[in-house]
Amino acid sequence: MILYAEVECMLYEGNSLKAKRSVLKRVINKLRQSFNVSVTELEFHDLWQRTKLGIVIISTDYVHAEKVIQQALHTIDSFSELERTITSIERL
Repeated sequence: MILYAEVECMLYEGNSLKAKRSVLKRVINKLRQSFNVSVTELEFHDLWQRTKLGIVIISTDYVHAEKVIQQALHTIDSFSELERTITSIERL
């Protein structure tokens, strides 16, 4: 079972690509360490106020995979520097 989430976010507090990368590095490291998922920035590499993250988990149980993805989304929401705008979850 592969569960894949695309998450678009807006960053309001930073004013440079350096600030964006700092926030994203903390978010991505937190997700990887806490939930053992694969995470990467998919789009908007050159825009400092916007990003799209891809999150993937592989599990033998759909319920477990869904729970982990939801926890990862909740963790993203806990970062005050960004706001999650569009989220799509797909089962592969």
